[in-house]
Amino acid sequence: MTSQQAAASDEARGEQPRFKSNRPRASRLSGKDVGSTTMRPLFIMTERFDARAGEAWHKYIAWSKLTQLTELVTLDASLCELVADEVLPDDWPHILNEDFMLHYFIDLDYLLRRCGGVEGRNLLCVFRNPEEQPTPPDGPHDFRFLGYDLIDVTSGPSALTNCGGFPLAFSNDELTSHGLLSTLARAREVQQALEHHYPDEHHAFCDAWAIFRATQHGAAADDRPQAGDRG
Repeated sequence: MTSQQAAASDEARGEQPRFKSNRPRASRLSGKDVGSTTMRPLFIMTERFDARAGEAWHKYIAWSKLTQLTELVTLDASLCELVADEVLPDDWPHILNEDFMLHYFIDLDYLLRRCGGVEGRNLLCVFRNPEEQPTPPDGPHDFRFLGYDLIDVTSGPSALTNCGGFPLAFSNDELTSHGLLSTLARAREVQQALEHHYPDEHHAFCDAWAIFRATQHGAAADDRPQAGDRG
């Protein structure tokens, strides 16, 4: 449990996100300018955030009202903290050298060595703004599709799970048990609706991220969206 996750808040939507990230940032190309990376698999390892976090989890559920969650899986590092949370000199050949994207690795083997193991963590394969449903690379980790996250284009908070909700764009209860949208089509609809209905809200301008989770080395055995999940 971290101090960020344990922080309590009664702020309404429109205020700053409840959890804030200190990840490296700089001016970033917009999603429209990075088409060459949209179907390229990227890798990231995060800490898990679920009921095992104790009071922090219960406070988050009370604040977010996402009572359907069994575990939150998000690229919002203020909710699911990064295992490799700083850029080391040896990282540069193995990360995506793009503003706001330095925490994403292009070399899976290096990421695994860098983080020292997957047990009890989430090893994720992700795709930014894919044009069609992506397919993760083959390998021993058996990446399974979880859903789509919508992350502030500056790699900031998740519009789905860390902004208090955007009711003109999506309903909180359509999110899956991992806090994601189930399909690319719905992710695109919400992405466009956020920009249309909330043009003055900075965090409404998002990249859509397809998220796959490794099912080996301590990750959940069956990560496919559940039949009862809506998206």
